[in-house]
Amino acid sequence: MLANHKLAKSIADQGFYEFRRQLEYKTRWYGSELVIVDRFFPSSKTCSNCGHVQDMPLNVRTYDCPECGLSIDRDLNASINLRDAVGSTVNACG
Repeated sequence: MLANHKLAKSIADQGFYEFRRQLEYKTRWYGSELVIVDRFFPSSKTCSNCGHVQDMPLNVRTYDCPECGLSIDRDLNASINLRDAVGSTVNACG
C-alpha cells in the first residue's frame, strides 16, 4: 500500500502516530512531561553557540558557523538545539 502515492503518506504517518500515542500514554502513566517541538524547527541549521541560522544541504555533515566560528557535527548541533528548545523545565534524570 505504500507504493500508492495517494495513500503512502497517510499509512506511513500511522506508525509515528502510534509511537507518539504510546509516548503520551507512558508519560501520563509515570507523571512525566512530553514536549513536542515543531516539525519545522531548524535544529540542524541553527548554531547552538550563537543562534545564527544558515541553509545546509543534507549531505553536509559538519555545521561550520560563519558568525562565531563553531565547527561541530551536524547531529550533535541539532541535539543541543533541541535540548535547549524545551527549556529548563525538563530533567531527563528524574
